[in-house]
Amino acid sequence: MAVSFPAQMRLPRWHALVGGGLVNVALGTYYAWSVFVPALERDFGWNRAQTSWVPTIDMVTLSLSFVTAGFLQRRIGPRAVATIGGLVYSLGLLLASFIHTLPELYLTWGLMVGVGLGFGYLPPITVGSKWFPDHRGLVNGLAIGIFAAGSGIFGPIAGHLIGRVGWREVFQGLAALFFVFTMVGSYLLKDPPEGYTAPAPRSSSGPRRTLVSPDMRTSDMLRSARFYALWIAYALGTAAGTMVISQLVPFARLSGHTETATLAVTIGAVGSASGRFFSGWLSDHLGRLPTVRVMVILSMIITPSLYLLRENEGLFFGLLLLVYYCYGTQLSVYTALAGDFWGTRYLATNYGVMLCAWGFAGVMGPQLGSRVYVATGSYQYAFFGAAMLALTAVIILSLVRAPKKIELPLGAVTTATA
Repeated sequence: MAVSFPAQMRLPRWHALVGGGLVNVALGTYYAWSVFVPALERDFGWNRAQTSWVPTIDMVTLSLSFVTAGFLQRRIGPRAVATIGGLVYSLGLLLASFIHTLPELYLTWGLMVGVGLGFGYLPPITVGSKWFPDHRGLVNGLAIGIFAAGSGIFGPIAGHLIGRVGWREVFQGLAALFFVFTMVGSYLLKDPPEGYTAPAPRSSSGPRRTLVSPDMRTSDMLRSARFYALWIAYALGTAAGTMVISQLVPFARLSGHTETATLAVTIGAVGSASGRFFSGWLSDHLGRLPTVRVMVILSMIITPSLYLLRENEGLFFGLLLLVYYCYGTQLSVYTALAGDFWGTRYLATNYGVMLCAWGFAGVMGPQLGSRVYVATGSYQYAFFGAAMLALTAVIILSLVRAPKKIELPLGAVTTATA
């Protein structure tokens, strides 16, 4: 049974958002990977298929290490897990500045950065959900939105500096800066005490109650047909976003926007961050499943439209914003949906397993884009193929129904983690 603290004993909740924001803005800069692709391909003679393995390794490693971090967090806590993530991530960037071969690139920017992402990405989500159970969609959207915003802030800066000081020096500068961000942010990430309840609104005149799903262990979740339907829909629905992200700057240049190609990273980051934040908030009011269904339908329409209308600069950036918005929405809403469907007690591992779907999309999307381009010299079939994957996701989501819920006092949470 949850025990409510007296008003004078209630702890401030905002430190969880500040800490998560500092960690996520650093980690999210990995989305700006495509800024470095032209310089690396020029210096080493690598082709698009070879460099596209980097975001694939990042995403797969992130999703797998996220699960590992979930099991570890129950023993050492979110602060320690976030610290490990920040250390490994910063070290991966630093060592990437000394690479000369593809295996070295895959090991540093791929494997090490991916592990750092997985460990660092977990604590802001779980800690925020526990401090703000009354606004889970909004808080998850904010935390994950800041993650997306990192590339929009630091991507253009990195792109500008590459031509002036070189990509090696940029890697080193980012490593130092993000080490500071992640260490400070990690210190602020701590679970609420046992029995914590979210403060009731000031206008509340009496006890308020909310409907929640019972906490379900990961082993039980894996026996649910609902989980596999959502897992497949998550993977197929986000494939369009991962494909565009991995090829963004080269695709923008091929579309005739050479002078503004780097700006595309910022536009994409704004779209992704906006989708994570606003759709997260929207899902608190309209429901998780209706929100994600609508966004996947939009993604199915907008992704091929981006290719067809790519030569018009205004339409290119407008449609790019929407592609990223739909992609960001899914990452935000599926995170909150995992807590809604299976509870928050085991959220660390439950969503970790769920996030492997996004890792699968991290293989499917970049490889779809790069291999189609290498084989045909065009991205046409990649964009239309991504739309067909989204259509399949829509069909699956239309069949999913939310589980039955139980009534609890508003904000009642447990602090045990899986």
